[in-house]
Amino acid sequence: MDAAWTIEAICEALGDPALTKKCLAEINKAPVDELVTVVEKWAGRASRILAAEQRGRELAAADRRGEELPGEWVDRAEWVQREAAQIRVGRGAA
Repeated sequence: MDAAWTIEAICEALGDPALTKKCLAEINKAPVDELVTVVEKWAGRASRILAAEQRGRELAAADRRGEELPGEWVDRAEWVQREAAQIRVGRGAA
């Protein structure tokens, strides 16, 4: 977002009611001398969310066109399966 952030724009960009509630609570409870820092923190988060959404739309469009997706893709399926097995063992479910 190129324009200056407003609290309303930050909340809209967060896109999640629980996250918005947390943002507003932090802003409302911030001491006056820390208010800008708190708002900038949430504006940064909102900016990263919007950038990730845009990147996701671009990747989805490339995938629909049958293009190879850019970037280095690492297959983590084996790692995820190992971690899940360890969790199951830790819970006594294995």
